[in-house]
Amino acid sequence: MTEGTPAPVYGSAVTKVEPFGVEHIPDNERHGRPSSQFFVWFAAGLNFPIILLGFSAAWFGLSFSAAVTAIVIGAALGSLLMAVMSRMGVRLGVPQQIQARGPLGFFGNFLPVAYINVFAGVGWAAVTVILGGKAFAELTHLPFWLCAGVLTAAELVVSIYGYNMINYLQKVLTYVLTPLFLLITVVAVVRGGSFFHADPKAPGYIGSTGGWITFGGWFLSFLVAWAPFASDYSRYLPDTPEVVTRTAWYTGLGNFVTICWLGILGVVVGGSATSSDSITALHELAGPFAIPALLAVGLSALAQNFLNVYGGAISVQTLKVPVSRSQAVTVICLLAYAISLWGESGTEDKFKVFLNLTAYFIAPFAAILLLDFYLGGRSDPSRISELYDRNRVLDWGFVAWAGGVAASVPFWQSSFYTGPFSKAFPGAGDLSMFVAAGAGVVLYLLTYRLKPLWVRGPSGGSVELTSSEPSTLAS
Repeated sequence: MTEGTPAPVYGSAVTKVEPFGVEHIPDNERHGRPSSQFFVWFAAGLNFPIILLGFSAAWFGLSFSAAVTAIVIGAALGSLLMAVMSRMGVRLGVPQQIQARGPLGFFGNFLPVAYINVFAGVGWAAVTVILGGKAFAELTHLPFWLCAGVLTAAELVVSIYGYNMINYLQKVLTYVLTPLFLLITVVAVVRGGSFFHADPKAPGYIGSTGGWITFGGWFLSFLVAWAPFASDYSRYLPDTPEVVTRTAWYTGLGNFVTICWLGILGVVVGGSATSSDSITALHELAGPFAIPALLAVGLSALAQNFLNVYGGAISVQTLKVPVSRSQAVTVICLLAYAISLWGESGTEDKFKVFLNLTAYFIAPFAAILLLDFYLGGRSDPSRISELYDRNRVLDWGFVAWAGGVAASVPFWQSSFYTGPFSKAFPGAGDLSMFVAAGAGVVLYLLTYRLKPLWVRGPSGGSVELTSSEPSTLAS
């Protein structure tokens, strides 16, 4: 620390409640190593929903080799997206949701954040509580509501402590979960692994190309769903060229390894699963090793939901709801728990519907943020004050996002809603996410040089970054 620089209020303290909400993180509070991002995302990826997605390869009638290439390409594209968005957090020192105020406007950002981040944060938290709660219930023979409640309480406490506690526990969980999932891998492959050929008679067969696109798109969607939270866990890192570059590499690697590993594992064992319930199927495949397998699934729910709950709370504050981060965490946990009690049955189908719907809305959002950072000049730290300027009500990025979502609707392919294009050409696969992102990109490029849609009063005035947003501890 240089002479005259104020001492950090938070620093690297693990057992201190994080005092910041969605404010810009000042230089004296910047700390940590880029390698922390590997543990954050590697632990989050050690999660049973990824294996669950892999189960579907045989249902689509894909060959083993086709399923593996779909997973690898989907994981590579999603990991690249996460890597770039994580480095944006280092550069700007603000959450991803706040960054979106740049291209969309202060209030134009409300609708995307409300749906994408708050809805997605609560929804993903509920899905993960269901799977973790069912694993612990299967393991302990205690009622589901109790197991889910204990998981939710643990997530609530850790998310209130915030950034440093989450980073620390993600590293711990990486070391705990890795050997457990390695055990699951070996046992599942030995007891039920199979390598299969394409099967045109499979119940979900829509053609080799369409099935490949839809199946690979699910793994890309899984990482696209994380994109609005990527900067949240890197924004405290020191803003130096070396840290920015290494953060991107560690983030991308942490995501890519776990998505490929568990996705391919799901492909290998999915064709042998005899139960339609994923947790029961895992129990059967693990046999005498069911206890560590179920323990791994239960603990992995924590690794994922620390991020879901914390990111969702930041999103609530981005919407200017007058609550502290701790209060937002509490509300999100209660909602997720209530939804988990309702959604305990039929988890697999609800999970895939939810995965699709989030990706359709997030893909153009992420594309616009990236373009604004690299083409719109938002990488310049001197423009951070614009992100807290309420006079910038609405900008063209909102039109690009809304237009991207609207353009994708005819291509939606889901049990919730199937668009006219998908009905007419089911063999094309689910192209919705790609259409949404592409349309959003085109609309952004056509409009980003135009004057803002709505500026209220004088814009660009001085903005106090440390007090313009609610404090974490504010009551």
